[in-house]
Amino acid sequence: MVEATPVNDRENMLTRVRAALRVPAPAPARRNAEQGAAGASAVVGPTARRQAPGSESMRRWLPKAGGTFEERLDLFRAKAAQFKADFHLLDTPAELNSRIAALRDAEGWKRIASHRGELTTAACRAAGLPVLHTDSVYDVNELEACDAGITECDALIAQTGSVLVTGRSAGGRALSVLPPHHVVIAKREQLLPDLPAAFELLKQKYAPEYPSFISFITGPSRTGDIERILVLGVHGPKKLTILCV
Repeated sequence: MVEATPVNDRENMLTRVRAALRVPAPAPARRNAEQGAAGASAVVGPTARRQAPGSESMRRWLPKAGGTFEERLDLFRAKAAQFKADFHLLDTPAELNSRIAALRDAEGWKRIASHRGELTTAACRAAGLPVLHTDSVYDVNELEACDAGITECDALIAQTGSVLVTGRSAGGRALSVLPPHHVVIAKREQLLPDLPAAFELLKQKYAPEYPSFISFITGPSRTGDIERILVLGVHGPKKLTILCV
């Protein structure tokens, strides 16, 4: 009698890979070569395949983001809550001042970090605390010792609940990373529907001189590497607050 040879984990994995390779993958979205040439016939060749997909092509593969401001707002609020970010829609600049003061008092801030900007300057004034400005020469150790980092942003993305920041809009690379609490201040008109709109904004705002630092921040820093237990603040801020005026 011949005993069956046990199948090891490696063979199981390879068997699944072989089975998956037999299933045809959907063709990637391609930009129609007739774009920009009205009436021209479509050409699908090596050149067309190398072109990056347009915004509408990308949107076919992404979740819907809503067409009105109210729909985008509801989606962003839900996504932000899902990823443990605090989001507040404010009616007046005075309400922004009171929110900053409330955060200061609740968390016992002693010193904050920020950069000079229309919204951040007003917020720092409302906090009434010593401010380390990252758009001047600063000590990174002092930045890390600050209780909160207050920044502006390029956009809010409703589709993912993300904040889009760059080195130019958010006071450099470290300000949104080192302090334990990241406070983002945005304007209502910065709420975009989806990722294609965000990439289009970056192109219009910065091309061809893109910032060296571009980041989509979705909730506070978190990891589940150790025993799949979610821990906040391991690689960056453990708290993210978004104030939209």
